[in-house]
Amino acid sequence: MNESRPSARGIDRRTLFRSAAGVTAALGMASVVNLASAGSASAYGWSRTLQQGSSGSDVVELQIRVGGWAAAGAQQTYVAWDGAFGPATAAAVTRFQSAFGLGADGVVGPQTQSALNSLEASDGSTAHFNWSEFYSKDGAAFNNGKVAAATVKENVRRLMYKLEAVRKKAGNSAITINSGFRSISHNAASGGASNSMHLYGVAADIVVSGHSTLQTYRIAETCGFSGLEAYSNSWQHVDSRVQYPSYGSGSWWWESGVA
Repeated sequence: MNESRPSARGIDRRTLFRSAAGVTAALGMASVVNLASAGSASAYGWSRTLQQGSSGSDVVELQIRVGGWAAAGAQQTYVAWDGAFGPATAAAVTRFQSAFGLGADGVVGPQTQSALNSLEASDGSTAHFNWSEFYSKDGAAFNNGKVAAATVKENVRRLMYKLEAVRKKAGNSAITINSGFRSISHNAASGGASNSMHLYGVAADIVVSGHSTLQTYRIAETCGFSGLEAYSNSWQHVDSRVQYPSYGSGSWWWESGVA
């Protein structure tokens, strides 16, 4: 393991323990709390070094945060949120570490944990994305979709971390969210499919500054997205449908194939 424990002087507010609501959110969809009413949260409280063979809710949180580093090239794969630190999680961690200039050993010690927490905002969103960017455009925020608002918010949080990886791989280029969560009525008014992944908060239509939709599509092929609309539009649709089989779309859909 290449990481050394940081001194207390090196710890900023992001290394404080998260609120209880934030910790509970890491336990998976079955244990989602009312994040919509939760107060501000500080950085996730990693309490141990994680490596292959580790298991638990902190591994789930790790898998959420490295989900966008699922592959080195175009591959229909994802980092499962199963709480079991296996080879796929280790490979994603290694890619994350390499991208952030850390010792790429697949072991999640204090330095990697600090890098992971640097991507988290104090309100539980992420460093480069705000909750409001993903609100339904009809003023419904995260309400009136196919699932409860708290579930939508947790789904959006997981999506944000994948988009953080897209942003990093695009040379830290800004990402505009054209469409995030949609209420049922807004989705219908927009001409969306009746079971659109937008209705659950697991999809976004994005524009990456300085990048064509083809370039964005190719980046997304490495980020664990199982739904990719054709890159012929002025935006790129991405979603994680396969990781949510109960939402009714359990098959991979890369409309343009491997680009």
